[in-house]
Amino acid sequence: MSVLVFANSTNGKFKKNAFEVVSYGKKVAEQLDSNLVVLTINADSTEALYTYGADRVLAVKNDAFTTFNAKAMASVLKQVADAQASKVVILDSSIDTLHLAPILAVALDAGYASNVVALPTSVSPFTVKRKAFSNKAFSHTVISTENKIIGVAQNSYGVFENPVTGTTENFDATVAESGVKSEKLERITGKVTIADAEVVVSAGRGLKGPENWGMIEELAGVLGAATACSKPVSDLGWRPHGEHVGQTGKPVATNLYIAIGISGAIQHLAGINASKVKVVINTDPEAPFFKAADYGIVGDAFEVVPKLIEKLKAFKQA
Repeated sequence: MSVLVFANSTNGKFKKNAFEVVSYGKKVAEQLDSNLVVLTINADSTEALYTYGADRVLAVKNDAFTTFNAKAMASVLKQVADAQASKVVILDSSIDTLHLAPILAVALDAGYASNVVALPTSVSPFTVKRKAFSNKAFSHTVISTENKIIGVAQNSYGVFENPVTGTTENFDATVAESGVKSEKLERITGKVTIADAEVVVSAGRGLKGPENWGMIEELAGVLGAATACSKPVSDLGWRPHGEHVGQTGKPVATNLYIAIGISGAIQHLAGINASKVKVVINTDPEAPFFKAADYGIVGDAFEVVPKLIEKLKAFKQA
């Protein structure tokens, strides 16, 4: 028996969440006295995976996966899991994988635990700790099925080096033509995306209009951060819907989340609650966000943010 990890890649490159699930998978394999097999699809190179504990890497190369297709990828994962006798499959919690996981669970007749934040507290019965109630609580869930799928919550476990000497093999997966549907996708390049960001700078209606977003982008540039916004801002068309974070938008679990001119509606707070450090800048001292924030500044964003940018630039130069 082996533990199988799917290390997702974007345009052939691995990002932090791939190394996080491999780090996690290595420890689970040790708990089960098993070996760790990592599956990649159309990755440029697999060498980095051995730094985090991959014993074997199975590489799938197929032009059918130039664009994401949950059904086809689930089929490949099932083929690998069956071939490797993998009873435990570990995935990340990216938007794509959240579509893939339920399909795979049905195919493997497996129990699926999402939003897992720690290593199994027991392997008999197999018990994992998960986020629940929009990150307001934790639950300890027993997966009683023979096959098990774990979805590791982003930025919850961490990335840990565990260098090993592994091997890479090509895996010839069968992909049914009916399972593949190609679509043209337009991707934003040259910017830090919300999904990959360690830091997110987000703004709301307190910015008063889209013409004032320049200082948000400048602050994000200084911090190497992604930009985001509240739901009313995307609804008004000030910013693209892809930047809307919150329970009804994209959830984030960053190391630092800076909210500027956002009052803190419950749906927004639920979507960013997993971030480790939250900072709010708002003129209203009674804004709900202050109760959720680790640090808060009561002040006008048009005065505070330029000064913050100035200080950060001076700090970086020093």
